[in-house]
Amino acid sequence: MIECINLRKVYESGDTATVALDNVSFKIEDGEYVAIMGPSGSGKSTLMHLLGALDTPTSGKYLLDTVDISTMTDDQLADIRKDKIGFVFQAFNLLPRATVLRNVMLPLMYSEVPKEEREKIARKALANVGMEETRFYHHSNQISGGQMQRVAIARALVANPSLILADEPTGNLDTKTGEIVLSTFEELNKQGRTIVLITHEPDVAEHAHRIIHVRDGKILSDTHTARHPTHKKS
Repeated sequence: MIECINLRKVYESGDTATVALDNVSFKIEDGEYVAIMGPSGSGKSTLMHLLGALDTPTSGKYLLDTVDISTMTDDQLADIRKDKIGFVFQAFNLLPRATVLRNVMLPLMYSEVPKEEREKIARKALANVGMEETRFYHHSNQISGGQMQRVAIARALVANPSLILADEPTGNLDTKTGEIVLSTFEELNKQGRTIVLITHEPDVAEHAHRIIHVRDGKILSDTHTARHPTHKKS
């Protein structure tokens, strides 16, 4: 699904050049659950922007579903984000005065999905993340933080993207609620979804099957966790 080949990102300001990513290469197969982990300033946020087609590399290649999107135009990248990537953010990014159902339906309004099908798809996505039907017509500012994040996950699912990209999805949640949200990702992965989780928290990263550690713009390590399907308990 994902192949990064010698990705390099340099930010220039006047005479100063800052290397955010330095020749990073890795693959993520279809259906994997991967955490990209690193401290502030490690390059993980830059990598997230590249994986999410929010930016392009200074050099190197990024293949998503075998298509090189490294040199695409802004309009082409927008189409990639709309069709192939579902985003889940720390801040939820829901419309507070819109209902839960309408928040989830919003991405479909920019697609070719017939109007009569949008609500059906949104309802299915909400059910898929364990959202109670009694909450569908609540405004998003009338539900808990954990419920808001599940709504955000459902919204990421409605366009049936090939990749779910979650950026610090438990950052605004207490530990117990965060565990519920992470369990939702685990269930989605079991259903075959490819998930890339960006985090700086080791206990959050351990929920994934594989952890790519990034530091100073380079990959420090790439290891399987105890949750990886091939892991054998001693």
